[in-house]
Amino acid sequence: MDKRNPEGYMDLTAYEALMNLDREKKKPLVFICSPFSGNVKENIERAKRYGRFAVSQEVIPVIPHLMYPQFLSDHDPEERMLGIEMGLELLTRCNRLWVFGDYISQGMAVEICKAKKMHIPIQYFTISCSVTGGIKR
Repeated sequence: MDKRNPEGYMDLTAYEALMNLDREKKKPLVFICSPFSGNVKENIERAKRYGRFAVSQEVIPVIPHLMYPQFLSDHDPEERMLGIEMGLELLTRCNRLWVFGDYISQGMAVEICKAKKMHIPIQYFTISCSVTGGIKR
């Protein structure tokens, strides 16, 4: 995209408007917040289902607790903390946070708190992906 108009003059207003239109066409990144520990096998399957649901809603799901346990140990406190920190960094790049289920784990509480501090809109869902309330900030 060119910052100059057809006559060759700088036109930053038009450039900014076109860039904003381009951004609006992109699918939003949505951070999926759900339990991991506890019944890990069941929670992984649920997180996969939440990701599929997010895709059906035409957003891009970000699910760190499906990715990082592939190479970091949740049983090693240092590696667990590293995974949480990396997940929180990903959260800062997301447009929304979706919370699934009626149980908020300690890790989820940290993610929700970070989203609130950053004014990232939060939407709550049941484990069957039904909306449980309006968007909260």
